[in-house]
Amino acid sequence: MPTKKARLTMDSPAIQTEGLCLQYKRKLALDHLTLAIPRGGIHAIIGANGAGKSSLFRVLLGFETPGAGSAHLLGCASGKLTPDVRGRVGFVNEEHTLPGWMRVGELAAMQRRQYVRWDENRYQDAVHNFNVHPDQKIAQLSRGERAGVNLALALAQGPELLILDEPTLGLDVVAKRAFLEALMQTSYDSDATVIYCSHQMEEIERVADQLVILERGQLRHQSEPAEFCARAQLWIAEFPFKTPDTRLLPGVLEVRRIDELTHLMVFDQDEGFGSRLQLLGARSVHSMPVSLDRAINGYLARGHISTAPRAA
Repeated sequence: MPTKKARLTMDSPAIQTEGLCLQYKRKLALDHLTLAIPRGGIHAIIGANGAGKSSLFRVLLGFETPGAGSAHLLGCASGKLTPDVRGRVGFVNEEHTLPGWMRVGELAAMQRRQYVRWDENRYQDAVHNFNVHPDQKIAQLSRGERAGVNLALALAQGPELLILDEPTLGLDVVAKRAFLEALMQTSYDSDATVIYCSHQMEEIERVADQLVILERGQLRHQSEPAEFCARAQLWIAEFPFKTPDTRLLPGVLEVRRIDELTHLMVFDQDEGFGSRLQLLGARSVHSMPVSLDRAINGYLARGHISTAPRAA
């Protein structure tokens, strides 16, 4: 029977930070970041380049020492990760760095000896999706095949926490599909917590149970994708004369002028937003829901006003 201390650790978030700060020279990569990610499910961490995603992973895995605040991984302080805790964490990055001189079967055998929780069936199921033979050398694999082997090795460890940092970057459509299918199958078959970092919004929409949006090293939003998407809306207004400056309206993320119509992406606004547009002189207004991809891109680019070219 687990001790009280062990039960408390299991009940703790998979990832937890309090006032976490990390600075590279003059740049504050993490700015008093306070974040708690519960155990279980697939959590997508997204943000523009420089938002602090990779810096967060480096601190969590003990590769960087923060200037202030705290970070915990599976209930253990990131600066004091024990071999046991490290053995319960899988990590796959965009480079898919593996020893090129080894054969696939040799690498799997080495990993099999190192991880007591190794699941051979899970390894075989995952690597089978990529049609990789044990006798192939790592150096001879395509980028997609290396990504598949890397994922299969990480999944076979039986990790409680799996961190994926841009894992499908540079993969073709077939390899990307195989990677996501292997990942999703694992999320159904185990209680592992998956942290998924990607700029590919179609992937996020397909796999994520929860969104975590970082911006300039701070937490900006955390919710289920459907909840986030419901807070965004597209309004289309026709102004018969000169288009007024709509950027000052509350909740406006983005404004585009397309074929004499003004398209406004807004956040956290009700039907009263249409009345505001009519008061500004709009002859007709209507709203429509937006996809998660459009909602996230609008949120990350808020304040950006652009004019799209008119159709011929």
